Amino acid sequence: MATPDQFRPGPPPRLDTEIWARDYNEIKILGAKNSASRTAEQTEIARFWEARVPTIYFPVVRSVADQPGRDVTRNARLLAVAGQAMDDALIAVFDAKYTHNFWRPITAIRNGDLDGNSATERDASWLPFIDTPMHPEYPCAHCIVAATLGAVLKAEIGDGPTPKLSTSSPTAAGAVRSWGQIDDLVREVASARIYDGVHYRNSTEVGVAMGEKIGELAATKYLLTKASAGTQGTTTGGGR
Repeated sequence: MATPDQFRPGPPPRLDTEIWARDYNEIKILGAKNSASRTAEQTEIARFWEARVPTIYFPVVRSVADQPGRDVTRNARLLAVAGQAMDDALIAVFDAKYTHNFWRPITAIRNGDLDGNSATERDASWLPFIDTPMHPEYPCAHCIVAATLGAVLKAEIGDGPTPKLSTSSPTAAGAVRSWGQIDDLVREVASARIYDGVHYRNSTEVGVAMGEKIGELAATKYLLTKASAGTQGTTTGGGR
């Protein structure tokens, strides 16, 4: 990126809107610590993605790098671009978080009588499924990192088949999850942060949109072109 605010989004929804009420009530139900509505699978997903980023994502990159027929130089470039792009994603998301300084669900739901929206009922003792991260809510950091990596991997794979993508999680006792499509991975990460009780749906959508742009930028600048995919050291311009 040229600057931290290159992909800075507009503000989160106003508190008097239907979108705010929708997101508030969804996470209040699904993301509660002892939710009766969250399924066992959703709870597993929530626990899995409690893991900190971006280390949980590098095994996903290796799922592509380990495919037969790939040379070491191309794999080194893929790993470097993925790492650089995810770093950019974190820079961008924290720029946005501290620009908008939006409240987390635990604060919003415990103060639902103060938002001026009659559709958001207060629960003074509400707790999220996981501990709330100690920084502003909007937008979702996990979502932006997942979508950034997804865009890089899509550019790398091109029209070829997507290999089985897998990673494990230290917050889920080393459990392994796998996906057949990149978009399935990105969607699961976004949903997990709602199940965790720490991010609203709109925030996940904005994070994914930001990540796609950042990943596409990194891929355009630094990944091998399709025409020269077999030529070591060739870039699409601006490489180093």
